[in-house]
Amino acid sequence: MEMEKQGTIIKVSGPLVVAAGMQNAQLFEVVRVSPKKLVGEIIRLKDDTAFIQVYEDTSGIGPGDPVYLTGQPLAVELGPGIMDNIYDGIQRPLKALVEAAGHYIARGIDASGLDHEKQWQFNPVAKQGDTVEAGDVLGTVQETSVVEHKIMVPPGIQGKLEKISSSGEYTIDDTIAVIDDKEIQMHQKWPIRQPRPTKRKLLPTEPLITGQRVIDAFFPVVKGGTASVPGPFGSGKTVVQQQLAKWSDADIIVYVGCGERGNEMTEVLQEFPELEDVKSGEPLMKRTVLVANTSNMPVAAREASVYTGITLAEYYRDMGYKVALMADSTSRWAEALREMSGRLEEMPGEEGYPAYLGSKTAAFYERAGAVECLGAETRKGYLTVIGAVSPPGGDLSEPVTQNTLRVTKVFWGLDSSLAYRRHYPAINWLNSYSLYLDDVEDYMKKNAGDDWPTMRAHATELLQQEAQLQEIVRLVGIDALSSKEQLVLETARSVREDFLQQNAYDEVDTYTSVKKMYWMLKSILTFHATGERMLDSDKKMDEIKKLPIRENISRAKLIKEDNLDELEKLVSDIESLS
Repeated sequence: MEMEKQGTIIKVSGPLVVAAGMQNAQLFEVVRVSPKKLVGEIIRLKDDTAFIQVYEDTSGIGPGDPVYLTGQPLAVELGPGIMDNIYDGIQRPLKALVEAAGHYIARGIDASGLDHEKQWQFNPVAKQGDTVEAGDVLGTVQETSVVEHKIMVPPGIQGKLEKISSSGEYTIDDTIAVIDDKEIQMHQKWPIRQPRPTKRKLLPTEPLITGQRVIDAFFPVVKGGTASVPGPFGSGKTVVQQQLAKWSDADIIVYVGCGERGNEMTEVLQEFPELEDVKSGEPLMKRTVLVANTSNMPVAAREASVYTGITLAEYYRDMGYKVALMADSTSRWAEALREMSGRLEEMPGEEGYPAYLGSKTAAFYERAGAVECLGAETRKGYLTVIGAVSPPGGDLSEPVTQNTLRVTKVFWGLDSSLAYRRHYPAINWLNSYSLYLDDVEDYMKKNAGDDWPTMRAHATELLQQEAQLQEIVRLVGIDALSSKEQLVLETARSVREDFLQQNAYDEVDTYTSVKKMYWMLKSILTFHATGERMLDSDKKMDEIKKLPIRENISRAKLIKEDNLDELEKLVSDIESLS
């Protein structure tokens, strides 16, 4: 791309570069900085002065160096080849960067987000002479063994389909259709800061089944919903995010490693290609795209990485897929905003974060949702956004956590004390919540059991009673409690240890279906009801604790999914106890 020199650098402050002579520049335009052509984006204009956040290391550049305009906003390439790829924060494929410059990313490297030379097998769906509109499917490409990529009419284009290519192999730059004299290729560019258009938003009612019992049973998130996972260092945020990426019943996974430690991202990059997708038997990467922007990469690129990830996710949502985006962690993104705000000398808000932190956070999460996609044919798409938050010292009253809680409807509060006790997932059942419980009630009744809402309410009530009784036990000992109160403690312990506690690294326990989850909880609550009957008939609490069937309840989590009749039998055996 030919670029004309427009401005001259007058100041460099870390990732912020100030340039004069930029009267032809536009806000959010991509520029190339210095003779090394570093990628930057204009974030403020004042007279002919532009303030540029640079997405690469600025060491060695200084006043007098040139700035080149591109005339384009920061955009991503959308088309076949996104899946099974690993990008940096501005959609440069890491494989291409390694081939170009080795394992240390050199500055000024320009790498296209998609492979423009690879040929894809295109199969037309629309016919010549059809009247088409934005979002209509022109044809399909088998992108990976599990993802069929729909080639859609780009937003803003409609009319008569004058020509469409026959079935065959084409590159993404080849013209595959002509609509009212406009040539359509298999790829399109989209500005990352602009949400992709839809017909309308829908009310989501189907839960995102994650296979994690504490989430699916107590704090569900819907497909098209938003959730936040705040927690202190070492409480298991990353493992929770990875579990959701591995096991949730989404069609497409977009995992954004935003400012996390390089070792954690390395673990993801090494593990995901080896994981098998339970639904298809293929590698999980065949339906996953990773955006890796670790803590040692340029800080400004963190801000771009979450928008890059969500734009890729919206594109697959527009095809009618159920997409889940994991952002780990939005705190690092907010820290990048704070650093840039400080260098711009803006008036700081709470704890030094910019005053617009709340609106930026809301705008990001608002891009989630269940939608009716563009196009004449009715097509529904779902984009679920799950953001990890890393509050310093586990302080949930800090600004990033509070702003996130205002806009997300599910709060999975991770607790360091649970993590220290090796209770994982370390989601605190007393202060976490989900505002989607009523929305998913019909689904759970149909797929788990009609009495599911009653069982769930009973289990949470037992856990709350346990928390109150523990205060008494600490003061005067367990012997001060009545037998029924001791039974509450015993049942609540079973709910915690036999139901909520889950081993992410155990082959069987790592994932639990809705039906298995139902029978596991039913066995525990049935034991509680049976215990109450026994106490009424003058049985001692010690005798109830020593019943051999308690061991079977604790081992229920290791029963495989194809042996659920064992769990049903366990429940009937408990009911038959006298």
